[in-house]
Parts: sequence; structure tokens; C-alpha cells
Amino acid sequence: MTTIAQNRHSVWSDVESHNVKEYVGIGHAYFQNSATLYSMRTLLNPRLPLNDLINVPWPSDAVERPQALLNRCPSAARTLLTSAPALAEKAGVARVMLKDERGRMGLGSFKALGAAYVIARDAETGSAKGQTYVTASAGNHGLSVAAGATAFGASAVIYLAETVPKAFADRLTAIGAKVVWHGTTYEDAMAGAQDAASTHGWVLLSDSSWAGYMDRPHTLMEGYLVLMAEAAEQIGTPPTHIFLQAGVGGLAAACAVYARKVWGAEPKIIVVEPDAAPAIHASIKAGRPQVTNGPVSEMGRLDCKTPSLIALKGLARDADAFMLITEDEGQAGHVAATQAGFTSTASGAAGIAGLLVAGDALGLDETSHVLCILSEAAT
Repeated sequence: MTTIAQNRHSVWSDVESHNVKEYVGIGHAYFQNSATLYSMRTLLNPRLPLNDLINVPWPSDAVERPQALLNRCPSAARTLLTSAPALAEKAGVARVMLKDERGRMGLGSFKALGAAYVIARDAETGSAKGQTYVTASAGNHGLSVAAGATAFGASAVIYLAETVPKAFADRLTAIGAKVVWHGTTYEDAMAGAQDAASTHGWVLLSDSSWAGYMDRPHTLMEGYLVLMAEAAEQIGTPPTHIFLQAGVGGLAAACAVYARKVWGAEPKIIVVEPDAAPAIHASIKAGRPQVTNGPVSEMGRLDCKTPSLIALKGLARDADAFMLITEDEGQAGHVAATQAGFTSTASGAAGIAGLLVAGDALGLDETSHVLCILSEAAT
């Protein structure tokens, strides 16, 4: 039986066999001419392929592979899916469920499912031990690289921008990673990590993807599928709305592709970004990947100005809307989560922040069942 999600994928495949620029042009006209499609806050998705992404792979939905590895890991217990009635009342909806990633494998975020999984896959082929993995991080991804390297007899070098809290650097060194401070932005730190990988022959392990660098981030995003597979088993009544925060977009894309696999087209999937770092939103609006500019965001783990191409391609197919929130709105979401008993950060609660400012524009009402990801512990 063909599912709605499979039909959507088929339509995209058909479109990609034609002149993509022609279809993207149609999309641009649709954005510009429909008052209901685009607003300063929220961009509704026409689900047309973006230019320059034809050779980019789709996000994987093969959750069985990371699940099989995690089943052999003693620290890989599933995380909680918890009802948040106070947040539901505040948002004016029937139910809010939070997938709580704060305790994931002792690392404090969903990122534990990503880079460590890639290194575990390397270990299966005998290529991890003695290797040096290098990456840039806004904090949590580096912890996953460091933990995976330590577990499998490898080394980790983590490049951090000067805006990353020192607490993350301290946690990284405690796990055994070498920390290198480099530049003022995530993108500066990534450039430093790339140079180091090239100079020293180290393995670059990024959670983002770009032209010529796809394989490892594609595998890494596969690890993130586990949290949504758990949520699908735990939730009971399927959600009508899913709010997913995005930096480079890996978490949002992995959650979206799995949500479509199990629930089809029914849930409305909304991607939430800081307005200081609108990488996904700007790319969907422009019809091609964009490098954005903006001030430093207090939602630091989401302060990424360039999208992951794999994530962007997946979200252009699977998401329904792309929302920007201000710094004040992000902080208000953080406060609301804390008051409801879910202490996190403005980054970790950004999906909640998006829900609280969405109003009824996305079909939210007193019958809505909402799923959000509480993506990290307080730092």
C-alpha cells in the first residue's frame, strides 16, 4: 500500500527529473503573490525542490541501524515522553507532549545519538581505534564526538567559537577531548576544523553537510531518528502539530522524515529558528541554499547561519512551515518551560517558544495535540 508520504516522495522525484529552475521560479511567484503563504514570521511550504540540491541525498529513515547499535549500549535507555499540561493551557491546545532529551546517555542532549553513532559504525569496520576525529561545535555535538572517540579508542579535537560557553569546553576536556578556540562564529570554527582535518589527516565529523561532504552527516542524522521512533511508540494519540527547532537542521529533518514515515501527511510540522540565524527559512524563501547574516543569538546551539544541505532538502519536502522567533520570544519559551517544570535553555525550548507565539495561524486550537522536543539540559 502506498502511503501519503511515499506519494509525496514520488512527486518530488518526478519534479527533479525536469528543469528544477523552472519549478523553483514557480515557487518564487507563489511566495511573492500569496498573502497567506508568506509572512515575516512564518513561511508556508510549497514543497518544491530547491535549486542546487539535485545531487544531495535525502535524509535516511532507516532507524533499525542505529537502534541495533544502541541495543548493545548499556547507557542507551530511551528518554521520557512527558505531558506538559501547563504549557498546553498557556498555548490554548488540548495537549502538549515533550520528548525530553535532557538525560540522553548522560550527555544532556539528543546529540548523543549522532556523532557517537557514526564512530560506532566506524568501529564496526575497525577504522575508529587510533583515529583522530575533529569537528566544530556549538557545544553538544562536540560532547558526542568526544564521548564516541573515548569509547572506541580514538581521539577528539573540538573547535569552538568564542561565543560558546566555557562550561562546554570544560565538559569536553573532562571527557578527554582537546579544545581549540577559533573565531567568533560557528562557521569560523568549522573552517578551522576543516583546515585541521586537511593538514593533519584527521577525520572531519560534522553534523552539517555541504557540497563534497555528505556521507558522515547523513549517517549522523540517521542516529537522530531514534528519538522520534521512541516518541512514536510512546505517544498514543498521534500529534496534529510538531514544532522542531533548527540550527543547521539535522534534528528537524530527521524528526520530520520519521514523522512522515509513521504518520503520513497528517501532522503539521513547523521548523523554528532564531530570527538572528534564519538559515533554513531564508533558503526556502530564496529557492536555494543561503548563507545568512545576523547578530549572535542567545539561542546559541541554534545560531547557525548556513543550513545543512541534506537537512534542507528533507525539510523542503517534509515540513509544512518555517517560523522565526525573536530573542525575547526564545527567552519567554525558556521561562515558560522552566515554570512548567522543564528546566532547559532557550535553544532547548525553542520549539516550545514557537508554539507559544504561533496563535491560530497554523490551525492550532483547543483540539490540537502538539509534540515538541526538549533538546538539551540547562547549561
